[in-house]
Amino acid sequence: MLAMQDQNSSTSSVSAQRSNASTSTPTPSPEGSWMVVLSMTLGMASNIVALAILAKAYARLRRRSKAVFLLFASFLVTTDFLGHALPGALVLILHSAPVLPSHPAFCQFLGGSLVFFGLCPLLLGCVMAAERCLGVARPLLHAALVTTPRARLALGLVWLLALGVALLPSLGLGAYATQHPGTWCFIRVLDPEDASDLGFVLLFSGLALGSLAMALACNTVSGVVLLRARLRRKACPRSAAKSHDIEMVVQLVGIMVASCICWSPLLIFGLMSVTSSYGRVLDDEQKGYYHRLLLTGVRLATWNQILDPWVYILLRRAVLRKIYCIIGRHGNALRRSTLRRSTLQRWDISSFHNSEKK
Repeated sequence: MLAMQDQNSSTSSVSAQRSNASTSTPTPSPEGSWMVVLSMTLGMASNIVALAILAKAYARLRRRSKAVFLLFASFLVTTDFLGHALPGALVLILHSAPVLPSHPAFCQFLGGSLVFFGLCPLLLGCVMAAERCLGVARPLLHAALVTTPRARLALGLVWLLALGVALLPSLGLGAYATQHPGTWCFIRVLDPEDASDLGFVLLFSGLALGSLAMALACNTVSGVVLLRARLRRKACPRSAAKSHDIEMVVQLVGIMVASCICWSPLLIFGLMSVTSSYGRVLDDEQKGYYHRLLLTGVRLATWNQILDPWVYILLRRAVLRKIYCIIGRHGNALRRSTLRRSTLQRWDISSFHNSEKK
């Protein structure tokens, strides 16, 4: 998906000429190929590192709640990896062609990939947040209901749901269309032909925004429960289970924040575009405005697959503990320095008063 965004920027100057010549197709540039390779390398390397960290943690920790969380996280990172590898490989092949093809299958694949690999992380983030909320707020019920086989079943259902939504245009509900500047495809949000286009946009955006809202609610409940437990000292603050709960909730908050920042603009801009253009004809200035909004939204959305693995790389207990120790040392040094200055200041003032008395 990130490769699609790089393709947009690398061919935007050529694709701008298509506005007055609908029969022409954008020509890929050599610089765009290097950008595609760079983005694919960065995204895939980040996901591989995160997957290695998660696999090591899964082999070391055998607690049921932690094991289920790591299973969900590994599935999310694997999905992000495939979201870089599959569409990126196609875009890289297309960059080696003399011109970018306008075959409908090309648009169907890229549009479906954006919907599938975009919807999967949002749904998985919601499922992970709900699982942790149950584990923190109702641990006994969580132990009775949440098992590894059921977790795998939930992961399969998430994939099937996202795949089903992505394949709806093949069944006649909605459609994928080439988006400005002509080098990427997404749901038809401008100039929808019928109510099915509007329904497809509402379905996709509703599922995505609903997943973000549910994740926010579950993470808020988990955070409040952990904070109350710590303040009331219902559990030992140094217990392993407690630290694992805090670590998992912190990582879920990081995933939620990254997803909200990356995906909310595209979802909101898509809704704005389809509601403004449905049943009316937009002039060129209005279309240009929505084209810019959508292009900005997709560029932000493609960063989600790079930010997700860094949540697990950086927001681990080992890393957070080191950051806390560094901040603590600096804080202690600052307090000692402040205390030393205040002591010297009091000594200077007292010395001054004593000298006046003499």
